Order: sequence, then C-alpha cells, then structure tokens
Amino acid sequence: MSPEATYTHGHHESVLSSHTWRTVENSAAYLVDHLRLGASVLDVGCGPGTITAGLAERVAPGRVAATDSAEAALDEARKNAALANVEFAVADVHALPYAAGTFDVVHAHQVLQHVADPVQALREMRRVTRPGGIVAARDADFGTMAWHPDPPGMDAWMPIYYRVARGNGGEPDAGRRLVSWARAAGFTDIAASASSWCYSTPDEREWWSESWGGRLLRSSVADHAVAGGHATREELRRVYDGWKAWAAADDGWYAVTHGEILCRA
Repeated sequence: MSPEATYTHGHHESVLSSHTWRTVENSAAYLVDHLRLGASVLDVGCGPGTITAGLAERVAPGRVAATDSAEAALDEARKNAALANVEFAVADVHALPYAAGTFDVVHAHQVLQHVADPVQALREMRRVTRPGGIVAARDADFGTMAWHPDPPGMDAWMPIYYRVARGNGGEPDAGRRLVSWARAAGFTDIAASASSWCYSTPDEREWWSESWGGRLLRSSVADHAVAGGHATREELRRVYDGWKAWAAADDGWYAVTHGEILCRA
C-alpha cells in the first residue's frame, strides 16, 4: 500500500473474524462465471486468504498469486490457502511486481476503499492483465448501509468511522465510485453490479456487533480515532455499548451494500 495511505482496520481479532468469514460464495459470486480451469489469477490485497483459496480451487491447475501489503496478513493467508497452485508476495497495488499481461483475472475485494490512489491501483491491475482478461473489484459503500433498531451509540459509529478512514487517505463510499474510478483508469468495457451481506439471526448479530463494535473499541480503528481527535475512549465505549444493544434486539437487522465491477482489459 502506498505510503500516502494508512490501512485503517489493522489486524486485530475483531477485524480478522470478519475477513476470515469471506469466501468466493459470499464475497465474489459476481466473478465466478469468469473463472475457468487453468486460468491465472492475481488476488490483490488477499488478507487472510479465504477468498484466495476458493479462487485457487476453481482455476486449478491454474496459478494464483496472492498479494498483500502486510506480511502479517500473508502469514494467515499461507495457512488458509495452503494449496499447490498458490504463491504469496508482499506487494503495493500501486506498483505491482509483475510483467504486463501476466494474468487472466485480477481480483481485489475491499481494497480500493483503503488505498491512496484507487485509479492508479486499477491502472496497475489492468496493466498486469492480459488483453481480453478481467479486472474485478468489490467494495462496500458505507453510506448505503442500513440497520434497525438504532439504539444510543449506534448513531455515532458511522460519523467517527468516516473521519478516521478519510483521515487515513481512504474512501468509505468506494462502492458507488468503482465505475467512475475504472473509467478514469482507462477501462471502457465495464459491467457494474451490487450485492449485499445481511445479518439478522441472533448468532449473526452477536458476531457482527463484536466485529464492528469491537474494532471501534479495541482495534487500530479505535487507536486512529483517538489519536486523530475524532473520538475519546469514553465515546468509543458508548459506541460499543450501542452495537451490543443492537445485537440484543430481537428485531435487529443489518445490511451491507457493495458495488462490484467486471472490467475487460
């Protein structure tokens, strides 16, 4: 990741519990029809590698390269995607260490919202994709997230997160901007879509509240919020309590909307 941007979420357990939940089925279904046996794939910002593993299984014996800006993330990916056709490397999406036209598919999940220059990132993803290949990206759009009920504390978490993420050089509303960024990167053949995650059962609510309420209390998100003057520890505790009150509500419901793009190189 470029030095102009800071990865807001870090690698606290509250973050990793969400990242390791992700699979091709729940996070990259829009890409499945473009995966074929023998294809070469680059998984940019692979995190703990659970999506990587699904990609590798679908294209085997095709080669999959999994990159991340953090060696700690790759340590987890090596455990979760320990497959013969997967290789790992620390890399900056703004300057990928691969020759032009190397891959049939280049994929990034929840990456562009965190980087300093998403247009340059997409240019690089396009550069390393063979002519006619696919560049795929999926990012959440925080401004379209919805939940019910809205207990005291829940109202504060989103404004705090926006200030933290943008203060670190990111863009929380990346989902709605993917098409615009792709066009600026030079793509002309772009298929856009949207999909969502929904959490409503008691177990889902408890898990999701610990993931997001927990990271606003204990992860680097909380540290950035305090260091940047965006919230005090007491305010973050109130936010956490709000998340737990939401999780305890019998009618609790939460939807996360994502933008998706499939771009022909």
